[in-house]
Formats: sequence, C-alpha cells, structure tokens
Amino acid sequence: MRIYKDLITGDEMFSDTYKMKLVDEVLYEVYGKYESRKHGEIQLDGFNPSAEEAAEGTDEATESGVDVVLNHRLCETFAFGDKKSYTAYLKDYMKKLCSKLEETNPDQVNVFKTNMNKVMKDILGRFKELQFFTGESMDCDGMVALMEYRDIGGESVPVLMFFKHGLLEEKF
Repeated sequence: MRIYKDLITGDEMFSDTYKMKLVDEVLYEVYGKYESRKHGEIQLDGFNPSAEEAAEGTDEATESGVDVVLNHRLCETFAFGDKKSYTAYLKDYMKKLCSKLEETNPDQVNVFKTNMNKVMKDILGRFKELQFFTGESMDCDGMVALMEYRDIGGESVPVLMFFKHGLLEEKF
C-alpha cells in the first residue's frame, strides 16, 4: 500500500486503495464514494440487554461524508470565497513547489510549470463547483486539495484532486 502525504505539512492526504488517475503528469484524481458510518457498533460477547433497554434504544452517532475525506481526516476549508483568493494561494503554493522541485527533482520543474497551468485553467473554469480540503493539521501553507462531484455512469461521484509534485509517496 502507498500513502501520499503533503510535501510541506506531512499530513496524510490519500492512499492507493482508491481508484485514481494521473492527469497531465501533475494532478491525481482520486475517486471516492459518499458513505454513512455508525459509531460504537461494538458487540460484547455475553452482553444481552434487557427488554427495557432494548425498547429504549439509544441514539447512534453516525458520520457521513466522502470516504477519502473521512479515512484520511481531511478538513474542509472555506478560506477561498472567490476565484481571486484561490488564485493568490495557488501562485504562492506553486512557487513553494517549484523551489522544492529545483532542489530535489530539477528535471520535473518544466513539466510541472507547463502542465500545471493547463490543468488549473480548466479547473478554475469550474471554481464554483469546487470544495477545498486541507490535511489534518489544517495548515493552508500546504496543499489544499480540490473536490467536485462528477456524473460517472449515471452516478454522482466525488472526485478529489491532488497536485502530484506536492506529495511524498510512502510505501507500507
């Protein structure tokens, strides 16, 4: 299994257990699913609630959301109210990634710059449909992942987008 972590913050972003696709050598699209989970579904051997307890019932805590977000503790951020504020963040973030790439992988700088501009132009055209997620630390200096719902096979599928060059890949 591979875990992908934010290069800047070290936050876990996603793993290779999900269906994913690399777009233009710069953007991972990770396909999730919306689900609901019950908390506290613990069964103890020998535990038999009385009829009264069973009739009372208890409120079960449930958690709903996209599996990738829930499993990797991503946090939705509302820091980008408009395209202008997101573009300002993106320019700053791209500068950070370029300087890291120049140190660690200089042959990827040109690929990153060229393809990133093309991919982001397309994504910014759908800005109003996007949701934004940080890693668990909620540090907006690191990667802010994008999510949109797409109609795939007649089904609404959450697709999260992560910048390839902003990730560290760890094998487990």
